[in-house]
Amino acid sequence: MTQQAVREHDGYRVPVQTRSQRFASTDVADFERPSSRELVWKNTPLKRLEPVLGELDGSPAPYTADAPAGVSIAWVDRDDPRVGSSHTKPEDYVSALAWSRFERALAVDIPQDAELASPVVITRAELGSTPRAAHTVITAGAHSRAIVVLENRGEANLAENVEIVAGPEANLTVVTLQEWGDDAVHDAEHFIQVGRGANVRHIEVNLGGALVRVNPSARFAGPGANVELDGVYFADAHQFLEQQVYVDHNEPNCVSRVTYKGALQGEGARSAWVGDVLIRAEAEGTDTYEQNRNLLLTLGARADSVPNLEIETGEIIGAGHASATGRFDEEQLFYFQARGISEEEAKRMVVRGFLVEVIQRIGHQPLEERLEKAIEAELYRVPLTDVEAVRGVHRAEEE
Repeated sequence: MTQQAVREHDGYRVPVQTRSQRFASTDVADFERPSSRELVWKNTPLKRLEPVLGELDGSPAPYTADAPAGVSIAWVDRDDPRVGSSHTKPEDYVSALAWSRFERALAVDIPQDAELASPVVITRAELGSTPRAAHTVITAGAHSRAIVVLENRGEANLAENVEIVAGPEANLTVVTLQEWGDDAVHDAEHFIQVGRGANVRHIEVNLGGALVRVNPSARFAGPGANVELDGVYFADAHQFLEQQVYVDHNEPNCVSRVTYKGALQGEGARSAWVGDVLIRAEAEGTDTYEQNRNLLLTLGARADSVPNLEIETGEIIGAGHASATGRFDEEQLFYFQARGISEEEAKRMVVRGFLVEVIQRIGHQPLEERLEKAIEAELYRVPLTDVEAVRGVHRAEEE
């Protein structure tokens, strides 16, 4: 087994069983290449990840930015104090490779006490087929209020790390939107640090790409903080979307909510979601809940969902998790069809309502409408399989 997959215990090498025990390093030399025998990679089709497992171009990637006055966006050197300010290190080979190879980081700074009237939008499009490494640091000063949007489009083979640091009493929303081209490969780790009394909402929208892994992890830098990790994903035929979510409750009296919803259609459409929540012994007064819901729209689609809770203290307000994967509710479809709505349009209405619930919590109407239109376009890309075929499968399984 690799270094990151085992730990020494009483003279024996035993497999790491919990997220909190994983090995972490910014040096890729400390990791071996990914293997399906490791827990972190067991769901990932590693052959399709190959473009970002070798040499990476770490030069600054082109981007466009739209930001309100007062927001600073600039390239900074690797030794800049903002790099590593999330106090979190990579836990897998690809993240460590990206950290080892990037030449300069893109730093987005929101001043203390700033209240931005419009979002900061960073767009990367058509990065090309050259495998790349990237690093971004988003810093929200104390008592600031802002929305930051990271948009990704077009062709790319990209491995990256994104650090998100919210100061005391800050209110920060980060939206990451993946609308990559059909052949794109994207592996990203988002490291979130939530300051004392701060509120951070991280919203992940995955709609495009051949293989996309966006894994947010959150920890607290003081008590009384709140973090919401939300996600929406739509996988088409032969598309693989993965999210490994981690909340480390390391401070008392903090709240976390994790809500991910996905829809899958087409042969070979697949998603993998793993949600880990750790409540440490010192995190008394914790209130946490995580859930993942998946809607399978056609035959041949598959969703894997694994929620996990690790609790080291009984002095908590609440802790729970839920996971569900299913097909269309036939009563809902009948309700729409009985009112003259076609089966195809009824199914789209059900999926639309299922997914946009998460997006409507962003709190900025133009951005919400933009993302709802993106989901709408995805719904019309491929006709859904006749629901009678699904019913027939259910009947065969029952018999």
